[in-house]
Amino acid sequence: MQNNKKNYIKYIIGFIFCMLVRLIPFRAPNVEPILATQMPFAKIYGKTFGFLFGFLSIVLFDLLTMKLGLHTLITGVTYGALGVWAVSFFKNKTENRMNYVYFAILGTLFFDIVTGIIAGPVFFHQSFAEAAMGQIPFTLLHLAGNITFAYFLSPLIYKYTVKNKKIKFNQVSSLLTFKKI
Repeated sequence: MQNNKKNYIKYIIGFIFCMLVRLIPFRAPNVEPILATQMPFAKIYGKTFGFLFGFLSIVLFDLLTMKLGLHTLITGVTYGALGVWAVSFFKNKTENRMNYVYFAILGTLFFDIVTGIIAGPVFFHQSFAEAAMGQIPFTLLHLAGNITFAYFLSPLIYKYTVKNKKIKFNQVSSLLTFKKI
C-alpha cells in the first residue's frame, strides 16, 4: 500500500459515490454499489479500510437518513466483515470481472444469511421460516444488483481509481459519458 495522500482522496470519492447512489429516491434498497466499490478498495487499502468502507457506508447513511437502529449495527458489521474477507479473497487473485462476480455472489449470500435469515429470528422475533421465505426475493434482487455492479463497476474502479496514480478529469468525464479513453 502506498502512503500517498491521494489514495485516501480516492477512497473518500468511492465512499461518497456509494452514498450518493444510495440516496437516489425509489431505488430498490438492496441494489447499491457498496460491495462492488468495497472489493477493489479493500484489496489495496487492507483490512482496516476494507472494514471501515462497508461499516461506515451503512452507519453514516442510516445516520444521515435518521434510521439508526439495531439493524444499523448488524448490517454495518456484516458489510465490514465483507471488506476484511475481500482482502483475504483477493490477496492472490487477479482483479478480473469473474473474480469480482464470484466474490459478489459469495459475499451477497453471506450478507443476506447473516442480516436476514439469522438476524431476523435472533433479534427481531421472526420465525426462521418467515425470515427464510421473506429473504428469497430480497436475495435474488440483491444478487442481480451485486453481480451486475461487480461485473461492470469493480474493474473500472480498480483500473481508473484505485490503481491509477493520478486521476485525470478527462478519464472521469469519459467514464461518465461511456466514451473510450
